[in-house]
Amino acid sequence: MNDTKDDIDIIVEKELSKVERELSRGIDISIINLIDSLIEKAYKSGASDIHIDPRNKEVRVRLRIDGVLQDTYVFPKNIHSEVISRIKVLARLRTDEHQATQDGRFRHIFSDNEFIDMRVSIAPTYHGENAVMRLLSNNSETFTLEGMGFSESNRKKIEHALKKPSGMILATGPTGSGKTTTLYTLIKMLNSKEVSIVTIEDPIEYAVENIEQIQVNPHTGLTFSDGLRSILRQDPDIIMVGEIRDADTANIAINTALTGHLLLSTLHTSDAATTLPRLLDMGIEEYLVASTVNIAIGQRLVRKICSHCKEKTKMTPAFKESLTNTSLGRLIQDGDIFYKGKGCKKCGNSGYLGRISINEVLVADDFIREAIIRKATASEINKIAVEHGMVTMLEDGFLKVKEGKTTIEEIFRVIRE
Repeated sequence: MNDTKDDIDIIVEKELSKVERELSRGIDISIINLIDSLIEKAYKSGASDIHIDPRNKEVRVRLRIDGVLQDTYVFPKNIHSEVISRIKVLARLRTDEHQATQDGRFRHIFSDNEFIDMRVSIAPTYHGENAVMRLLSNNSETFTLEGMGFSESNRKKIEHALKKPSGMILATGPTGSGKTTTLYTLIKMLNSKEVSIVTIEDPIEYAVENIEQIQVNPHTGLTFSDGLRSILRQDPDIIMVGEIRDADTANIAINTALTGHLLLSTLHTSDAATTLPRLLDMGIEEYLVASTVNIAIGQRLVRKICSHCKEKTKMTPAFKESLTNTSLGRLIQDGDIFYKGKGCKKCGNSGYLGRISINEVLVADDFIREAIIRKATASEINKIAVEHGMVTMLEDGFLKVKEGKTTIEEIFRVIRE
């Protein structure tokens, strides 16, 4: 789309009125139009998820914008079943099943031929079935490491690891920290006609040209581990595994990396250093982990300060004193200027608009490999990595605070230190 920001604001207001106008029609309401308008409102607002939660006397509708849920609408309880049924029809789910969870997806096409893929999850709750719809962005081609927030030094570490013909590149962090987006960005950087790239994902979030993408399907026995075994018979050069969830997948992934393949995947760990002991906990031998892991990328997503209402602010002496006793103390200098968002119409008075990643990149050098072999703890590994040049997520976040990209409150909200 080529709309200016002001044009988008007008469109958002228009979609807001469409939802409210449909709700005001009473018995003449069109559930089809209501759901279409809700999806378009979410899309224009930059939301990642739509939550439709039934309550005792109403249905609460919330949008997750920049990682934070915001109350948006209240639907009357008497249209709840029709709303859920419409979503089930779109996602090709069973409309006569009300006591089991169901998952599906569909594509919503806008009037201007633009589209958005939607992932749907339905679950029975105390007050009836709820629905959560994830909006799957179709602009994966626009992702870059720089645009996502990786510093120049971290980008160089990642680019060096991508040049290796084999080994593992792992992205780590909790749900919603941008791990999958990072993997797609790396796959895009590796994508060329000279290599064969195969992925196994659950779900496939972005369609990528010239890459073979396989969807996990437990109903047919196609798990990550079984799919990975099958992929090895497809003569791949590079493999992406959506997530290493269990020991079986971890073992196959390690052996795949050992046999001359470059393998990219994700793990649910709190930081980069914890990734290595986590693999050991899955039963992988120390020497195998030391031999295969090239880098581990830890990351979180933080909200960016709204550029439309950004203003200078001062750090209170008490807050500054509290930071002095942390690892951030050495980064604080007299005269530092900080920023915040005052709150405006553009950002919904939140002071934030958009998100950026804060990250750390742990390179498995000789010092780290020696630590893995002797089963060092995550804190020991982290200390060694910092001594040899790793910038922690907390410090990376604080540097972005000093650059005026986010706030210190946002960094602590996300990292929770």
